[in-house]
Amino acid sequence: MANEHGQKWDRCLADSAVKIATGLGVGIVFSVLFFKRRTWPVAFGSGVGLGMGYSNCQQDFRSPYQLHGHRVKVSKSHTS
Repeated sequence: MANEHGQKWDRCLADSAVKIATGLGVGIVFSVLFFKRRTWPVAFGSGVGLGMGYSNCQQDFRSPYQLHGHRVKVSKSHTS
């Protein structure tokens, strides 16, 4: 149980970091290209990324029975 909780925290922090960095990057691009280097697009993009990360973390922690896994494709081998 503790291992699963730790994995959820790891996923949460990694996902939030990616979303904040993406929002920050998009905010910088919009600030430079469209808004004459104002700071509010950077803050807005970071805030949106933080909100998305927080929402995903809430969803992950509120669904204790959801399994996070990946599919492994098994190739068919010849049995002679």
